[in-house]
Amino acid sequence: MSAPFQAGVAVHHRCGLHPPSPAALEQKLVVSGGVALSGHVRISGAKNSALPILAATLCCDDASAISRVPDLLDTRSMAAVLRSLGARVEWPEGADGGELVVDASAAGAGPPCSNELGKTRAGFLVIGPLLGRFGEAEVGLPGGCNIGARPVDLYLRGLRALGAVVEMKQDKVVAYAAKGKRLTGGTFYLNYPSVGATETLMMAASLADGVTVLLNAAKEPEVSDLAEFLTACGARVHGAGTSIVTIKGVSKLHGTEFTIIPDRIEAGTFMVAASITCSKLSMSPVIPRHLTSVIDKLSASGCTITQTGRCSLEVSALKSRHSAGLRGFDFKTCPYPGFPTDLQPQFMALLCTCNGSSLVEESVFESRMTHVEELKKLGAKIHVCSRHVLVNGKDRGSLLFGAPVMAHDIRGGAALVLAGMAAEGTTEVLGAQHIERGYENFVAKLNSLGASIRRNQDAQLTLSSIM
Repeated sequence: MSAPFQAGVAVHHRCGLHPPSPAALEQKLVVSGGVALSGHVRISGAKNSALPILAATLCCDDASAISRVPDLLDTRSMAAVLRSLGARVEWPEGADGGELVVDASAAGAGPPCSNELGKTRAGFLVIGPLLGRFGEAEVGLPGGCNIGARPVDLYLRGLRALGAVVEMKQDKVVAYAAKGKRLTGGTFYLNYPSVGATETLMMAASLADGVTVLLNAAKEPEVSDLAEFLTACGARVHGAGTSIVTIKGVSKLHGTEFTIIPDRIEAGTFMVAASITCSKLSMSPVIPRHLTSVIDKLSASGCTITQTGRCSLEVSALKSRHSAGLRGFDFKTCPYPGFPTDLQPQFMALLCTCNGSSLVEESVFESRMTHVEELKKLGAKIHVCSRHVLVNGKDRGSLLFGAPVMAHDIRGGAALVLAGMAAEGTTEVLGAQHIERGYENFVAKLNSLGASIRRNQDAQLTLSSIM
């Protein structure tokens, strides 16, 4: 095992970063409500696909060129994690959808920068490539949004099934291949179809001896995208997108050129933006089949959704003289192909503006409800019982009006911006830095469609009013 990396100043030196200033943590968005949107929005590459694929470049002996990597705080943090492991990462400044080049030929087993690992949960994914390629890894526990426990025990049990010895030492996971420098194939049943665990085990198994079978694997499109990247690098992965994934290990992987799929969560967020503001928007590129559950719910509410091209959609919620507005609907978050948990907060904001009462059940993350109290500050009528939420619409007293609110995570922050766009008056969303971890140019895109949102970093003024 490599010697533990020295803590303290050396960590920041190796990451090439410095601790954030207080001003950087106090970002505020000022949203003017009652503005209709129109036009076309370009959807960025998928954050939840880009992060594991960036981790997977560590499996390769040479360079990979990845297109449509969204420029986000999370992807920047992942790039810093790769650099801390010795990879060369070239990210053209100001490149919209440009090509990110990662050369991991000189990368080592680590450990990676603990400072950056603490900023994004996806940083923990590097444990799979490091174990597969080097036979050892020492990785700090993940950070990211506080939306639930999200334990890593499923990852660790899966790695043990591949022949790894895994130990917890303080706040780090230390693992190594029990048989020399190579993991060994095995069969592992995931008692929950965890996306991160499926991706971690796919990467590790791609460089293991023998065949690995993952049962009850996650079916998300981002898992399939990672499998396509690994296959392009020389891996043998079959069944991705189904509940049974089979990986036949190879001795080494090479770099490749690859394009990230469109972000279905960003697309869904802009579909809600059109709906909640009673507007008409078009968007591309999208993969419509990735949005089936979202399209079904919006259609049931009264929105008109049209596929205008192979990779484009149009969403219309325009009011007419005879329209009574959108109707409420019930939904339950589930693993794909069910309704995505990453769109639950945005859809809850929409339901506050619909007619009737709606029932929402969150079955994925037990703590993904921090936006509820913030929506209430805007006038929403919401009642929570454990993981079930009753949302009363506008015809039952849920009339939204501007107020100071706090974003606690990526998707909850986006939901508050959307609610502010539908509210009367001005809404101040503090903690806007969370949103920028998951959405590329979110404010600029909304403003290009006609929204009125401005950024203000002097958020101290509203801290007392939202506590």
